[in-house]
Amino acid sequence: MSQDVCPVRSEPTLSFTQGLVLGQISVVLLLAAFIRFFIFGDAPSPEVTAALRANERRSRSLAHKKSLLSLRSSNARQAAQQPALNKKKSSILRPNPPTLTIGSILSKTYYKVDSHQPESLDWFNVLVAQTIAQFRSDAQHDDAILTSLTKALNGTSRPDWLDEIRVTELSLGEDFPIFSNCRIIPVDEDGLDFGSGKPLDANATTKEGTRLQARMDVDLSDMITIALETKMLLNLPKRLSAVLPVALAVSVVRFSGTLSISFVPSNPSENTPTKMTFTFLDDYRLDFSIRSLMGSRSRLQDVPKIAQLVESRLHRWFDERCVEPRFQEIALPSMWPRKKNTRGGDETIADVERSIERSINKVKGAEIAKDLRAEARKEVEAEADARADRVHDQLRFRRRPRAEDAFVMPGSMPGSMPGSMPGMGVDGPT
Repeated sequence: MSQDVCPVRSEPTLSFTQGLVLGQISVVLLLAAFIRFFIFGDAPSPEVTAALRANERRSRSLAHKKSLLSLRSSNARQAAQQPALNKKKSSILRPNPPTLTIGSILSKTYYKVDSHQPESLDWFNVLVAQTIAQFRSDAQHDDAILTSLTKALNGTSRPDWLDEIRVTELSLGEDFPIFSNCRIIPVDEDGLDFGSGKPLDANATTKEGTRLQARMDVDLSDMITIALETKMLLNLPKRLSAVLPVALAVSVVRFSGTLSISFVPSNPSENTPTKMTFTFLDDYRLDFSIRSLMGSRSRLQDVPKIAQLVESRLHRWFDERCVEPRFQEIALPSMWPRKKNTRGGDETIADVERSIERSINKVKGAEIAKDLRAEARKEVEAEADARADRVHDQLRFRRRPRAEDAFVMPGSMPGSMPGSMPGMGVDGPT
C-alpha cells in the first residue's frame, strides 16, 4: 500500500524585509549612476566630437559615391546590351545650332579650370552684408520672425510630455559671413566632380547632364542666440503628476565650411523650370554654446549631457537637409522680360514729370511772391517818400511871405499901389 508523500516546499532564502532593502539599494544605485553619468558626467572635448562627426560624414559621403558609381556601371552595361534605335531626321526643319557644352562655355569665357586662381568675393560679401543688415533691421520692427519661430517650434505634433514652447530671447548677431576662395568645378549629373588636381577631360564635359558648380569657403564667427522656456510634464499615474520647468539657450558661435552652388537647366519636355541647388560639403565645422536650467526651486544649471543631446540633434537636423549628398533646390522665376514685371514706364515718367512740374511751379510761385513783395515794398517806400515830400513842401509854403506883402513899401498902407502917396488907395483918396 503506497503512502502519499507531500512534496517538500522550498523555503525562500530572503525575507520580505531583506527583499525590500535590496530593492531600495538597487533603486538608489540606479539613481546614483544616472546622476553621475548623465547629469554630472563630463562631455567630450569639442575637438574630439568634431573629429568623430567629420569621420562619420566622410564615411557616409564615400558610401554614397560608391553606390552611385556601381549603379552607373550597371546602367552602362544595360545600355550597351540594348540595340540603338536610329530615328529619321527631318530634312525640312532647319538644323539648330549645336548645344553649348561645359567645355565650350569655359573656352568662350576664358576660364581654365586647371590653372585659374581662386577668386576673392569682397563685392559679394558687401552685398550679403547689406541684405543681412536689412533683414535684422526689419526683424527689429516686426514680430513676424518670432511668430514663425514659435509656430515652427511647437508644430502640430508636439509630444504629450512637453508643454508649449515660448521664445524668450532672440539675437540675430552683429557680424556677417565671409565668402572667399571661389572656384568653378565641372560636375556630372550626380554632383560628382571629375577629380581635383587632374587635367579636365574634353570628352567628359560633353556628356549630358554635366554642369558647372561654384564652390566657395564660408566663415562666420558670431553669437546668434535663441532662448526657450518650456515645461516637462509627467502624466503618470495621473495627468500633471509632476512639472519640471526647463530653460534652454542655444548660440551659434562658429561656422566654417564649403558651399557648393550650381544651376540645373530647365527641361521643356518635362515642363521643369531652371533650378538653383546649394549644399555644404562634409568638411564643415559648426560649434554651439548651450546653456540649460532645470527645476523651479533647486535648479540644475548647464547639464553637460543635455547640451550634448541638443547639439547632436541640431547637427542631425543640419545634415539631413543641406549637407551632401542632400541638397536644397530652389526654382528660379523666368528671366524673360514681361509686361507685368516692367517698372519705370510711361506712367512713371509722367508721374516724375508732374512732380517736377509741381516743384518748378512751387519755385516759380515763390519767386513771383518774392518779386511781388519787393514791388509792394518799393511802392510803400515810394508813397512814404512822396508823403514826406508833400509835408515838407507844405511847411516850406507856410514859411514863404505872401505876394502882396512882398511889394509893400515902407510906410505905405496895405492894399496901396506901389509908389503911391500915403493916404492914396487904388480907388482914390481915402
